[in-house]
Amino acid sequence: MRYELLLQTMTPGVPYEPARVDALLAERRVAARPDGLRVWHLRGGDVEVGELREGGQVVATELRVPLSDRPDLVREVVTEAATLAAAAGARLVDPQLGRSLSANDDGVVVEQYMRTAWYAGHMAGVSGAMSVGSPSEAARESRSFMPSGRFFLIAIGVLFALYLVVDSLLSNLGGR
Repeated sequence: MRYELLLQTMTPGVPYEPARVDALLAERRVAARPDGLRVWHLRGGDVEVGELREGGQVVATELRVPLSDRPDLVREVVTEAATLAAAAGARLVDPQLGRSLSANDDGVVVEQYMRTAWYAGHMAGVSGAMSVGSPSEAARESRSFMPSGRFFLIAIGVLFALYLVVDSLLSNLGGR
């Protein structure tokens, strides 16, 4: 799993011109891999750069940030990509947040990134994704399963009581 940001046309419905973005990326530390993807080398780490296609047409340049417990890379990507988008006449979009971004939006992106990384690490079992949590958070997390155990016991008790009531009613009806 990765956290994805998109560079898209400024006006929805207008065809996307990846050449402008590609030229600006070529000026930065971007290297092509044999599999066709490009890697943008930033101070905080590497980001995959790809093309998002719909119906055979390129509709956006995709920036794929690896999930980890360090938000420095995603902060840097938002700042750099927003600058790149402005220079290219494009807009930077966070599909997870469903909105366009500026360089000042790194805080909200980091929050969503951390939630995504936590989910990937804890729920989806993605290795390399974050496993954030202090011991108190881990204790709170394990206690969160206790109500489901209590619920299970209560449900058994209610079903048993219901069985006794139905059994009593049936024996009274059968005895008359």
